[in-house]
Amino acid sequence: MKFAITLTLLLLTIVGPAAAEEKFKDFGEYQVHYSVFPSTFLPQEVAAANDLQRSKGIGIVNIAIMTEGENGALSTVAGQVEGKVLNDIGQPTFLGFRRIQEGDAVYFIAQYQYQAGELMTFQITARPSGHDQDLPIRFSQSLFND
Repeated sequence: MKFAITLTLLLLTIVGPAAAEEKFKDFGEYQVHYSVFPSTFLPQEVAAANDLQRSKGIGIVNIAIMTEGENGALSTVAGQVEGKVLNDIGQPTFLGFRRIQEGDAVYFIAQYQYQAGELMTFQITARPSGHDQDLPIRFSQSLFND
């Protein structure tokens, strides 16, 4: 459990500075937050405890579906996430998202391969549980090996 909590903290805090800004798309009642980072950002113990491969050339995409509570605080909600990533010549790779739940926090992670500096385009669809409309997001990002 200690390593799982560490993974959440890494995904929510360390990734922020690396990405230089919080990234999300607002859909009114829901927001879809996303981040992408090299798997080597994770300590070996955290990667092993969460069955994640840690290697240069492997990136992690993290998605959280969030809603604002009565007090104004954001909280994650359950749902489904699927999508693909396209390399700079448009070749798609389908992403196998895994649902991670730690206490009340729910988020979805997938790993993918990349070449350093290559612009990757992500096409993701999130659907909150009990919601009948898809929440599509599209974004591009390049990663560099550390």
